[in-house]
Amino acid sequence: MSEQSRRPRKPAKPYRRPQKDPVRVLAFEALRAVDERDAYANLVLPPLLRKAREKGDFDARDAALATELVYGTLRRQGTYDAVIAACVDRPLREVDPPVLDVLSLGVHQLLGTRIPTHAAVSASVELARVVLGDGRAKFVNAVLRKVAQADLDGWLEKVAPPYDEDPEDHLAVVHSHPRWVVSALWDSLGGGRAGIEDLLEADNERPEVTLVARPGRATTEELLREDAAVPGRWSPYAVRLAEGGEPGAVEAVREGRAGVQDEGSQLVALALANAPIDGPDEKWLDGCAGPGGKAALLAALAAERGAALLASEKQPHRAGLVAKALHGNPGPYQVIAADGTRPPWRPGTFDRVLMDVPCTGLGALRRRPEARWRRRPEDLDNFAPLQRALLRTALDSVRVGGVVGYATCSPHLAETRAVVADMLKQHPEAELIDARPLLPGVPALGDGPDVQLWPHLHGTDAMYLALIRRTA
Repeated sequence: MSEQSRRPRKPAKPYRRPQKDPVRVLAFEALRAVDERDAYANLVLPPLLRKAREKGDFDARDAALATELVYGTLRRQGTYDAVIAACVDRPLREVDPPVLDVLSLGVHQLLGTRIPTHAAVSASVELARVVLGDGRAKFVNAVLRKVAQADLDGWLEKVAPPYDEDPEDHLAVVHSHPRWVVSALWDSLGGGRAGIEDLLEADNERPEVTLVARPGRATTEELLREDAAVPGRWSPYAVRLAEGGEPGAVEAVREGRAGVQDEGSQLVALALANAPIDGPDEKWLDGCAGPGGKAALLAALAAERGAALLASEKQPHRAGLVAKALHGNPGPYQVIAADGTRPPWRPGTFDRVLMDVPCTGLGALRRRPEARWRRRPEDLDNFAPLQRALLRTALDSVRVGGVVGYATCSPHLAETRAVVADMLKQHPEAELIDARPLLPGVPALGDGPDVQLWPHLHGTDAMYLALIRRTA
């Protein structure tokens, strides 16, 4: 018998069951829903958080961390993919999506938060053991230990091409936007490197929660009595909630007298409502009213003048959301489910018409960071006919002397100025009016007559507005 065989064997370590971390498991579940069901994080996350609170698993700090993990990971997904790709021995498309989600959460903790390195790695490996199994947890551990060897700036130097060699690809990797989106935003914005970098950085910041006090139903003074509430920047009806503010805890919001609405969206509705028109001012139309934020503000403004609003929305379930938003409005209104390209109303019926058309949503990437990865350039071709058809309906629906507001939550030139220019060529009886004076106090509105708002300049979504008067 050899000396080696006589040595007593070390007892095997007892198997340690993985420890379930409710915060990171919830963040993983949210990312899987976004990936598997094409869900939006702002729709998936709240019910998950609510369920966790009801079970007693979460407190406010847990909810804040879970929210940061989900949104931070989604905002920086492109950058993190480039880092992970440099640390694995296969193309990313060959990494199972659930494994990639765990890795991305781990990379965000390492490169995008102040969580200590050892804690970020160990928590991610433990999450992998829970949701993937011990075998793939070893892979996660190996990759994250490589990632931990440099900080974010160090990794960007390795994975991003130099700006002088390829400006758009450099910005795409550094600021985590698809290259075609960088190119499109840069075209719309104009200018040099500083402006586009400021815009892309703003897209990656967590947006404030902004409330609207619906006229005649709530006041900003009432909303400002809430904790962490400060006045809006531009809209007289806006109140901003500082980080951690919970709109559902505001009584006026629960009662429908106030709502959550980006200040850019408020400005679009206010500009249309205040545009000068010739003749009566009795009938208003919101032709793409879902989910109801602008319609609720317009209905309240119309009620103050004795005007009536018709809110039309093609999708019945979204029309239901509009009806809920308008419930309790003091003035006359009606909500219908109708196709705006084949309207049931007669031409020339309305004094004011808003068409906030379906679009790529590239102006709201702060709120829906995952949208940047879902959209494709060909989506523009799909939206273009619908956008033109809806603007044509709007121009047909307004009376002579009335005003149409064409709005999008996208700054892409193909969805904004190109659509308006095409329709004006076909409708010589219509003319653009200067929208800038109708946004008093708002700076950096460009040469007009249309208006493009920007996250980095105005703190709003990148809303576009063109005001068009029917002249004959």
